[in-house]
Amino acid sequence: MTLRQFLSLIARLLILVLAASPAAAAGASASAPNACHVIEVVDEQTARGVPLVELETVDRVRYYTDSNGLVAFNEPGLMNQKVFFSVSSFGYEFPEDMFGFRGTIVETAAGGTTKLKIKRINIAERLYRITGQGIYRDTILAGRKPPVEVPLLNAQVVGQDSVQASVYRGKAYCFWGDTSKLGYPLGNFRTTGATVALPGGGGLDPAVGVVPKYFIDPQSGFTKQMIPLTEPGPVWIDGLLTATDESGQERMIAHFSRMQDLGTRLERGLITFDDASQTFKKLQPVPLDTRLAPGGHPFRATVDGQAYFYFAVPYPCVRVRAAWKSITDLSSYEAFTCLQQDAPLDVNAPKLDRDAAGKLRFAWKKNTPPLEPRELEELLKKQVIGRDELPFRLSDAETGKPVLIHGGSVYFNDFRKKYVMIGLELRGASTLGEIWYAESPKPEGPWVHARKIVTHRREIGQGLGKRADTQDLYNPTQQPFFDQQGGRIIYFEGTYTNSFSGNPVQTPRYEYNQMMYRLDLSDPRLKLPPDDTPTK
Repeated sequence: MTLRQFLSLIARLLILVLAASPAAAAGASASAPNACHVIEVVDEQTARGVPLVELETVDRVRYYTDSNGLVAFNEPGLMNQKVFFSVSSFGYEFPEDMFGFRGTIVETAAGGTTKLKIKRINIAERLYRITGQGIYRDTILAGRKPPVEVPLLNAQVVGQDSVQASVYRGKAYCFWGDTSKLGYPLGNFRTTGATVALPGGGGLDPAVGVVPKYFIDPQSGFTKQMIPLTEPGPVWIDGLLTATDESGQERMIAHFSRMQDLGTRLERGLITFDDASQTFKKLQPVPLDTRLAPGGHPFRATVDGQAYFYFAVPYPCVRVRAAWKSITDLSSYEAFTCLQQDAPLDVNAPKLDRDAAGKLRFAWKKNTPPLEPRELEELLKKQVIGRDELPFRLSDAETGKPVLIHGGSVYFNDFRKKYVMIGLELRGASTLGEIWYAESPKPEGPWVHARKIVTHRREIGQGLGKRADTQDLYNPTQQPFFDQQGGRIIYFEGTYTNSFSGNPVQTPRYEYNQMMYRLDLSDPRLKLPPDDTPTK
């Protein structure tokens, strides 16, 4: 070996040793913040960072703010340059410049910071992403401290569908649908579960964050199947509630559906949570065709001295007495319906319950199905009922346009002294991304006026290139155990996705994950007309 070859070998070995050393690794990590230009997008109303804001360069490279509202920008070739970014987000608006562009020029520099203020159009405030990977990615890259202990990856979860939640034994138990796994496209399709510590029991302020403590499969490190059935098909749950059984024991019970596809059930039934195995066990079957069973997001209410569980599906039109024997007896369930007693549902020839004067009567009835909003809309189209006859007839408080509610939740609110609905509109400005606020003095309604609090429609592009862009935020639900200031501040979450929007573009990291919002019920924009005010 020549001297030149020897010196070359030593140099290569030295490079390998330095690159592999902890000091080198730490140095790379420590120097990363100085290599970034941090762009911070804040809500001009609250000065809080806004997640899910899109920053797009002229050559169509897109960046999205993390849950702190940060983008840690370090694009080779674009540092130490004047870079124009279009700035946009659903429910938020950045000011136009003199040429009609909604964006700004950022002079990028390693270690630099640019703060941008964005105007919130939504009444509700977007707070953070609850699930998925990289929730505080850019915060970490910027060298800042994230507000939660698990800021990047929790139990290998990268995507998670809609939530059901109930307080059980001093904690919030949360259960989600289909869950995507980091290591392979096939994830957990048998329901994922976690506990969340409540704010008064060691948990975070919900304004700061939520960190699910997942039930983990010890072999894979991924989420455990909460309903480990042997039969094929995804398994979803709804109607989750906590009640006391006949022995005085607190128990969780829910309704499950084993699916063939998005709209076809193969099996359904009642399940109860087993503390020993930390999974759900089958309790009893539910007929596939029954309309009177647990569903949606239940809430407890006392009427005339009797406690009930109401099920918002999406209006609270199904209920059962809040006793274990009744909850587990499907014949005990009642529907708030305008069909005659024991009449089946037939939208082509409905047997409607009218009094001698022809007035349509809604009443609680056993063995009689409720009518879903789409079925009521069908009867309205056939002109066999009138809209002013219905207790479930939400319309836009501004325009009077009917709002067809698809899903959501209802809970009594101590601040408003009314039942409050956070409802999802079907086929509004976006397919499943428009969220509305409504309230009623009783679970049965009348539900008349509503105000939009979240939109997932925006205009992107400029001039002749402008077009509508939409996404979904489906299955929104309030989390009443997070209410603050006597119910003045409420929190709700929903599934952010492009699944039904028709939009081919998926948002990196945010796609198919849970977003948290909060709503201040003292906001004057939420004021609704009296229930007897006619719609326009």
